[in-house]
Amino acid sequence: MARILSVASLFFILTKLSTGQREVTVQKGPLYRTEGYSVSIGCNVTGHQGPSEQHFEWSVYLPTDPAQEIQIISTKDTNFAYTVYAQRVQKGDIYVERVQGNSVLLHISTLQMKDAGVYECHTPSTDEKYYGSYSAKTNLTVLPDTLSATMSPKTLSKEEGEFLELVCEASKATAHHTHLSVTWYLRPNGERAQATEIVSLSKDLVLIPGPSYKQRFEAGDVRLDKLGVTTYRLSLGRVQPSDEGQLFCEAAEWVQDPDDNWTCIANKKTAPTTLKIQPAGFQVNITAESTFAEQEPLELHCLVQGNGSNQQLQGVWFFNGTQIAHMDADGVLGLSKDYEKRASQGQLQVSKLNHKAFSLKIFSVGREDEGAYSCTVSEVVRNQTGSWQELQRKQSAVNHVYLKKPAARSVMVSTKNKQQAVWEGEPLTLLCQVGGAAHPLSVSWWHTPQDQTQPELVAAMTQDGTVQLGASSRGHGNHGNARLEKGDWATFQLEITSATVTDSGTYECRVSEGTWRQARNLSWTERTAVTVKSLQSSLQVNLLSRQPQVKLTNTVDLSCIVVANYNNLRYPLTMTWQFQPAGSHVFQQLIQITYNGTIEWGNFLPQFQRKTKVLQSSWRSQLLIYDAAEEETGMYRCQVQVYDRNVLQTNAFARASAISHPVKVDITLPESKLKVNSSSQFLEISPNSNINIECSILSWSTGNLHFAVIWYFSVSTNAPWLKVLEMDQTNIVKYGDEFLTPWKKQKFHTEKVSQDLFQLHILGVDNSDQGHYHCVVEEWLLSSNSTWYKLGREKSGLTELRLKLTGSKLRISNVNWTENATEHREVAMRCGLESSGSPASLYSVMWYWDRENSGSKMLVHLQHDGLLEFGEGLRERLHCYRSSPADFVLKLHQVEMEDAGMYWCRVAEWQLHGQPSRWISEASDESPRMMLTVLPSEPTFLSGICSSTSLLYFLVICPLVLFLLLLLALLCCYQHARKVATLTFKEQQKAPWVHLSGAGDRTTGWMEDGEEDN
Repeated sequence: MARILSVASLFFILTKLSTGQREVTVQKGPLYRTEGYSVSIGCNVTGHQGPSEQHFEWSVYLPTDPAQEIQIISTKDTNFAYTVYAQRVQKGDIYVERVQGNSVLLHISTLQMKDAGVYECHTPSTDEKYYGSYSAKTNLTVLPDTLSATMSPKTLSKEEGEFLELVCEASKATAHHTHLSVTWYLRPNGERAQATEIVSLSKDLVLIPGPSYKQRFEAGDVRLDKLGVTTYRLSLGRVQPSDEGQLFCEAAEWVQDPDDNWTCIANKKTAPTTLKIQPAGFQVNITAESTFAEQEPLELHCLVQGNGSNQQLQGVWFFNGTQIAHMDADGVLGLSKDYEKRASQGQLQVSKLNHKAFSLKIFSVGREDEGAYSCTVSEVVRNQTGSWQELQRKQSAVNHVYLKKPAARSVMVSTKNKQQAVWEGEPLTLLCQVGGAAHPLSVSWWHTPQDQTQPELVAAMTQDGTVQLGASSRGHGNHGNARLEKGDWATFQLEITSATVTDSGTYECRVSEGTWRQARNLSWTERTAVTVKSLQSSLQVNLLSRQPQVKLTNTVDLSCIVVANYNNLRYPLTMTWQFQPAGSHVFQQLIQITYNGTIEWGNFLPQFQRKTKVLQSSWRSQLLIYDAAEEETGMYRCQVQVYDRNVLQTNAFARASAISHPVKVDITLPESKLKVNSSSQFLEISPNSNINIECSILSWSTGNLHFAVIWYFSVSTNAPWLKVLEMDQTNIVKYGDEFLTPWKKQKFHTEKVSQDLFQLHILGVDNSDQGHYHCVVEEWLLSSNSTWYKLGREKSGLTELRLKLTGSKLRISNVNWTENATEHREVAMRCGLESSGSPASLYSVMWYWDRENSGSKMLVHLQHDGLLEFGEGLRERLHCYRSSPADFVLKLHQVEMEDAGMYWCRVAEWQLHGQPSRWISEASDESPRMMLTVLPSEPTFLSGICSSTSLLYFLVICPLVLFLLLLLALLCCYQHARKVATLTFKEQQKAPWVHLSGAGDRTTGWMEDGEEDN
């Protein structure tokens, strides 16, 4: 992949070098900015050559002298600025910010009225030749600062919950059309605190609350009103402690630039108003139902509202004006005598729910409990003696409690939408409406599934509104999302927020004036049947393709259509596109768009992310793959998953799922429309001249196309074609095997004149260049993944090139030559001319060899100037020389069997031409083939020995064995002699003990023997 990218990068650079056009663009004007504020002007250059980091020069043409250029700043020259701008540049008031190598921003920090004018961005050339635009201009108009924002500074003190109103005056008098925005801010106490946005009126006259005030704004507690032309009023309905701090307003002036973007050109802040919040005193309220049925529980709450959370509070309960219970700040409880007895029996409970709530609960109300209830709450502190000292006391209003008797009632059960069937995932809402006199009621809902007879408790509500869920509703069972609500005293609503198939069955509502547990004996009942239909039952997915066969670089267009009987209900869908590449058996995830809009890409083909687009609607998804490549060939399918409509809150699993049938998409190559000029032509040229041979393309295909051009040469129409050179689709030039010499590379080169015209340049044409030429054009398509595809190949007509020769005729003696050479000897081959030619001529000869039709091979080239050029191989054994002006000899030393074959020579005549003079080949001729047969040499005695392996082994091993035997015999003799010498030495040691006479005789005998010897 890296190699492909590098080739693509090289191609891009070469293309830029050959066809790039420099273009400088500057931010579109006219631009309107305000005096005293900053301005930024962008400049960008494309299509340039040279380094990637370009230099930029900024100038201005003032309205007083539009033709005079005044230089401001340059990224290249620090002394570029004229005197009028030099000081501001040095101080940093004017500077250039480089965004990229080819893009900058001109910044003027503080605009002056004299800065108005036409600004020019110029890029010094780094190109080989001027081509394109090198500068661009834009107009800047400086407006006077007319924006004002005022508010009288003051200090306000408000009690928590009071109303606050502040007024800000904001105006502008700009002649140009601009918009105004006003924003109110709160800066908490402390100079370094970050200002918090309260509410703003945008330039488009849209009210936008700050994040911290959004809830209060939606509740109507925060308002911003425009009164008249310049007056803006902030209203806070009920101030809170968090509103304490400094409040001010900011006005901003906006202008719309020619590129349709809005830019803030001025802003002003008012002096702040200081706001202090005083906490309010607390209030006491008692809450309880006014009427109760006998034996029902009664619970009264004494609630404290206002003041802080650090107070110490104690509460007292009263019944018909008499104190019945007291709880101090430490939580110590005191009861009257009657209520103390009931508390010990579990009929009464007094508690402190939190630091601001007291509770009185009677578990079973009787006639004696009917009457007036009230409570008082006192704020206390502990004094030095340790007792509680009362600071303030507040008393609640009196709450009357009455008992009532049950009466006959009617009960009606129905669904909210009057339909007995709902789709899975839809809310199932059941209403239980009770007739009769108003009275606190308890209700319980029971469900009997279709395949069961025993009812299950779904939910129940007591008379005081306490809800108890059934066992299945508390867990993750059938009714895990059930909710029971009370619309009014006679209407009870059971809502299953996301119904499942198991929620089908019969629902029963039981109503009672006692507890719901007593409802079986003291209740009124009604039933209704409900069916929940499965989403999976009618879900289908169809995959459609506009074009199963897509041309390379075109667009793949697939549509996934979801069909269901509940299409109008707008269920959340998760759409997954899957892809199975050609040759694979597994579908991989291409892209998934979840119900909450999250996009998840597969990771097996990263190129999809760059060129894939998905158009999503409620029940339809369209997949578009631009610039299709061969890797996109394969099977496609889509999968849809249907979720509950409240899935964002519950994160529930999919209710239904379906997969479409797979659709095969084939990515095919487009049909080539390449046509090359096939007409033939004849060119005649003088020696040592230059010639251009054209290759013209008449038509080609569409897309990111590039051409490769190959030039061929042949001496005649019957001779083999030789490749001169090739310029591939990336403009890389490669020479043929016969044209790899430096002289040939200098002589032949190609040029891409335009998109449809290529030329072969031949410099200094001589006799060897005569023949036929043609070009072959290949059409290549570059895909988005940097892969090359060859679409077509066309051949041009023939171009015959001939020289206007001086009439010189060169002929080689036409003599057939056959010779037998003995191996390891030498052989000489001769090539002679019929005449010696002109005295001003020089000759060159090239010797060739062809062994058993395996292809000709150049052996040696004796050039006209006497230099020798050898081919590969036989250099050490070749000797080429001229025996006379018209005879050439090739001598081959140490002939080998492989040297057999056909030999021939080619002689060229060279003469001086032109000014300055240059040697040009005027004529050439080729000799007939010469057959060389190599015979094996006669064997000698030594060669006979070397040729026989067994004899060679015998002659080497036999002497070695004899030498080892001789060495062993010598070793034995040496051991024997050493042994004899040892015995003799021992006898000499025994000689002194022998009889003297014997010894003397023996000595005498030795002497006699010696004398005899003498």
